[in-house]
Amino acid sequence: MRIWITGAAGFVGRRLVAALTASGHTVIGVDREVEITDAPHVAHSLASARADAIVHLAAMSSQADALREPTPAARVNYWGTRAVLEAARSQAPDARVLLVTSGAVYGNSAVGAPAFRESDPLNPPTPYARSKACADLLGARYAERGLDVVRVRPFNHTGPGQPPEFVAPAFARQVAAIAAGKSAPRIAVGNLDSVRDFLDVDDVVAAYQRLLDRAVPADAYNVASGVGRRIGDLLDTLIELAGTRCAIEVDPARVRPTDTAVGDASRLRAVTGWQPRVPFIETLRRLLTAAA
Repeated sequence: MRIWITGAAGFVGRRLVAALTASGHTVIGVDREVEITDAPHVAHSLASARADAIVHLAAMSSQADALREPTPAARVNYWGTRAVLEAARSQAPDARVLLVTSGAVYGNSAVGAPAFRESDPLNPPTPYARSKACADLLGARYAERGLDVVRVRPFNHTGPGQPPEFVAPAFARQVAAIAAGKSAPRIAVGNLDSVRDFLDVDDVVAAYQRLLDRAVPADAYNVASGVGRRIGDLLDTLIELAGTRCAIEVDPARVRPTDTAVGDASRLRAVTGWQPRVPFIETLRRLLTAAA
């Protein structure tokens, strides 16, 4: 296939481009050279690509950044999605559209609650989550109008190259610096008792590849491990892998209420056979190696 990908130079985009190219597809990747909210520019780029499939990854992906700058987050995550969907409707109406939103659209629940399923209501609590939920609902509307839209809701995923504002690489960089003697053996943290669903980025890329298959019904799909991991356990494992010791200091300014966000990917497994392959300890080991 000829596959047009937005956000192709990003953390996930780089890996997806490489994986699709290795599989024999022709990839037309765009990133900052195409202003994603400029609808005519987006339409022109897509028309030039003559695409059989579209993957929309371009986004403001940091929840912290979106909290500080909610207006740009809404502009990029919602209006950028609208520009892509409109371009698909006018320039590539037969293309499969993989619209990547987020597991954050469900919000959070109490620790021990059942994993989120695609049929659960969207309850986005933050500017980032709200922008992604709006994009997801917009994708559903375009699907109702006949566009082949697959809405993908990935939960937390990480790996080497992820920006340091995300929790796993942030911890890995601090632990690696302590192990190398470049930093005092002290880490300031927020609430370590919250629970999240973590995947290796390569497993997420594999899920996206499978969802590009036109035999897979257009629908909403969680991409998740189904395993809840306490944030504090993630940090403890990194410290153990690094063979170091450090003091953990709670910074009251960083503390948030304890909650959980775990996804159920049964629908994805049933339709595509996908399942996570990379052990999470290996993901953390790769993060530490990259941070050293």
